[in-house]
Amino acid sequence: MSEPIKIDVWSDIACPWCYIGKANLDAAIRGFDGPEVEIEYHSYELSPDTPIDFEGSEVDFLVGYKRISPDQARQMLARVTSAAANAGLTYDFDRLQHTRTLKAHELLHFAKEHGRQYEMSERLFRAYFSEGRHLGQVDELVDMAADAGLDPQAAREALEQGTYASDVSADIAEAETFGINAVPFFIFDGRYGLSGAQPPEVFASALGQLAAERADSAAR
Repeated sequence: MSEPIKIDVWSDIACPWCYIGKANLDAAIRGFDGPEVEIEYHSYELSPDTPIDFEGSEVDFLVGYKRISPDQARQMLARVTSAAANAGLTYDFDRLQHTRTLKAHELLHFAKEHGRQYEMSERLFRAYFSEGRHLGQVDELVDMAADAGLDPQAAREALEQGTYASDVSADIAEAETFGINAVPFFIFDGRYGLSGAQPPEVFASALGQLAAERADSAAR
């Protein structure tokens, strides 16, 4: 059996394009007739100075963070909501509770250690962008961990003790080493990088290229 194609993904739970990129990659993998694909998610905080309890709407956040007008912010959200719908996702920015994502990233590392990182990533994204859940609060994250099939008490202990905070920092430092300054960012088999929420056909092309190169190498 051939080795899986490894895809390393740097993303942030608070990044709407990261969820879209994830959905598009998932679609490409579903239609891929080749080696198994293994995905590992890595932490990246787009706005680490965001307070846990941000007071205001997503429009308010964008106005302050990107220095744009409220109308520009609303137009930006409308565009990304449309792109999300094209990827089969439902975004509700009126309910979204903006927060720092450090603890959510810690939970993703906890989930990785227990073989449930993919499920945890999907649950966190959906909770944040579609359900208006507050992912800066440990109680909410513990609920999400249980939804993803993890031991909620063990998750709570890891979050309260900051067990995986150093792993989050290590991921961010590795991104800097690779020159990654925007997410989502995808590295295929440690060889090819793709930046942004690419459409499924672009991801499918990358997977097909890797599979063809492997087949060519094996035939030599």
